[in-house]
Amino acid sequence: MTPLTGLLIVWGVLTAILVVLLIYRSTLSMHEDDQLFLSNPDSPMHTEQTELLAKMNRVRPMLKIFGTASGAMILVIGVVFVYQSLSAVQ
Repeated sequence: MTPLTGLLIVWGVLTAILVVLLIYRSTLSMHEDDQLFLSNPDSPMHTEQTELLAKMNRVRPMLKIFGTASGAMILVIGVVFVYQSLSAVQ
């Protein structure tokens, strides 16, 4: 297994996790209401919205981490590919 193959496998895993997180976030946001329930903070709808926002806030940092890692890995893969190509020519 070449280093490029290993990097591609790691990038694929990171990107797959990123896609799963994006799908999870989109399913959470589908259940989000566009209304604010200000009348009674103890209502079930208010608590459901609060829990939903808490879940979305927990997912946000993971999306940033995996998105950045996936982007960085594709750049590293590009650099390694160019380096290997230039080394093969010489």
